[in-house]
Amino acid sequence: MSEGGTSGAFLGLSTTSSAVSLSGMVGETTPLVNQRDVETGPASYGVRNDDDASDADSLPPLSSSSKRNSKFARRVRYYVPSTAWIPDYSMSYLGGDLLAGISMAAMLIPQSVSYGTSLAKLSPTAGLFAASIPPLMYSLLGGSRQLNVAPEAALSLLVGQSVTDYRHNYPNDDPDHIGVSVATAIGLQVGLFASFLGFFRLGFLDVVLSRALLRGFVTAVALVIAVEQLVPMFGLADLENTLQPESTLDKIIFLMEYVWSDGHRLTTIVSFSALAALILFRAFKNYFKNTPWIYRLPEVLIAVVLATVLSKEFRWDEQGVAILGKVSAHTGSHFFKFPLRKSTHRFIRGTTSTAILITILGYLDSIVAAKQNGDRFGHSISPNRELVALGAANLFGSFVPGTLPAFGSIVRSRINGEIGARSQLASLVTAAIVLLVTFFLLPALYYLPKCVLASIICLFVVTLFAELPHDLIYYYNIGAGTDLVMMFITFFLSVVWNIEIGIIVSLIISLLLVIRRSSKTRMTILVCFVFLHETSTSPELLGIQGRIPGTEQWRPVADNPEAEDVPGALIVRIRESLDFANTSQLKGKSRSFAKEAKVILIVGLTSQYACADSSLYGVERAHPSDEPRRQAARVLVFHMADVETCDASAVQIFHELLETYKASNRGVRLFVTHLRPNIRKMFENAGIVDMLGADAFYDTLAEAMAKVEGG
Repeated sequence: MSEGGTSGAFLGLSTTSSAVSLSGMVGETTPLVNQRDVETGPASYGVRNDDDASDADSLPPLSSSSKRNSKFARRVRYYVPSTAWIPDYSMSYLGGDLLAGISMAAMLIPQSVSYGTSLAKLSPTAGLFAASIPPLMYSLLGGSRQLNVAPEAALSLLVGQSVTDYRHNYPNDDPDHIGVSVATAIGLQVGLFASFLGFFRLGFLDVVLSRALLRGFVTAVALVIAVEQLVPMFGLADLENTLQPESTLDKIIFLMEYVWSDGHRLTTIVSFSALAALILFRAFKNYFKNTPWIYRLPEVLIAVVLATVLSKEFRWDEQGVAILGKVSAHTGSHFFKFPLRKSTHRFIRGTTSTAILITILGYLDSIVAAKQNGDRFGHSISPNRELVALGAANLFGSFVPGTLPAFGSIVRSRINGEIGARSQLASLVTAAIVLLVTFFLLPALYYLPKCVLASIICLFVVTLFAELPHDLIYYYNIGAGTDLVMMFITFFLSVVWNIEIGIIVSLIISLLLVIRRSSKTRMTILVCFVFLHETSTSPELLGIQGRIPGTEQWRPVADNPEAEDVPGALIVRIRESLDFANTSQLKGKSRSFAKEAKVILIVGLTSQYACADSSLYGVERAHPSDEPRRQAARVLVFHMADVETCDASAVQIFHELLETYKASNRGVRLFVTHLRPNIRKMFENAGIVDMLGADAFYDTLAEAMAKVEGG
């Protein structure tokens, strides 16, 4: 978050991630809109100079056949982004992409091994293949240039729970065979579900869960993962397999009962020494953030190499420390196998619920990471296309037996961009390196202590727990009691019962809240330039307004031809209160409204701006890949007279939007009018009033317009 722009009362709230945060989301400088990336669709990778433009303008008009071919080419580039970035790739990106790809591989190799063995209860190759096979397909179909697709902690944990359950149900079968079959069945269904959601344009699912519920769920996942990893860190894995404690509470009691009497001393020393070293190393790197070669050191890879060397030198395996041992990358007679075969068919029905949960959680994490980097680097993201790309990536991965589901990560994607990734080539480089290590260098990790892998996972758990105090203080400062209660309920159910129950109840609570708020009567007055009728998920454009000459009245242009179109002005009015369900896409859509804006009047707030197309493309139907036909807005007006309530998520996103405008360094002026006292109080507690200044708030639209027109 940028400094100096907020009051001390506001603390950045981070959204969920399976092992990451959104804490850096609001502090990034981004243009309000990218000319070639309006709505969705990748920007051009090539550079076109003025001479080229003038030459193009002098060419004769295209024939109807050429126009059809040009339109088809635009559609292909829109739906298959690799057809845009590969031909137009700029060699100036090559150095950053290569550096980012190598750095991410150094981070992912030990992390993927940890997720595959410690969380998914499978072979290390399950995680390594997930970090290399799905990214190959996503690089061709995905729209985010910095999104790093790989296995995630929470998702690997869900797979591991299913694998453990089936091994208990089939004690006479080969446990390795069961694990590979279950993981393949889940990966296949995840790919199908994600593709289905994308094809049927259900990308709005990222607005279903509020941030409070997600924070409760992620904190619960962090606790569950921590308890899971403490068992091998104390050397109690064999005893756990004998006693088989089921729930997280059972495992906590198991640890308290046996850690002192049956814990392995050397294993405990090695694991906690590794964790302490990793934490100190990361703190050291953060202290030297401005020194690139220090900040980019892969502390996890260094810890793995050192632990392996020390284990081999002092033969820790002969002293009772469990090591990784021999790992084979062999997948049978063929590397690729059709996933829907006899060995996996019997696990399909029983793993469907797990696959659905993994799809939803993975998509939420991925779309937030993609939008965050899209805002930062100036390219737009289509949720539906991202779903299709992620679905295709996981379908492709399911053809390699035992591959874990793979989705994007906020932290990894942010680091990928910071290091220098400017195209999907960085992901291809990462995938290639991980594959080479899997087939040729994996035997070098024979002596790697398994407790060190558990320590690596605990390092990311520590990061998750570090975010919780900020969120709690944020909700407390703005008086969001309901959000705090929802956070606690989600956390409690996830820990006491299981992860699936926690997320299912979270979804039900979110939907009930949306239905409850959507059932309230909405009363509005038609006095604006653009008028939006917001429902909980799908807004409706009611009309473009103009000012009646000689008056301060605003009427629909279609019904009043004499109405004056105020150049560059766009006024939006909202007919309902604001909550997490209708504010999650505010940042992305507002960029379309405010393209090249110099003055922005905010007298309302919404996330799902259905008139984004009309604001840039006119009232006629248009495809997002087409060029805009209307003049971009210089003034945006949002009318808050009908907004009676505003929940914590809406306030937070509003704050993030204003932070983005202020960080853009483009002289954007912000105003708020028709603000009700209860909402103003929340804005004050969140630091919004201090950020904008008291002179940015007006009681009426006329006063604000007079201020704008008067300069």
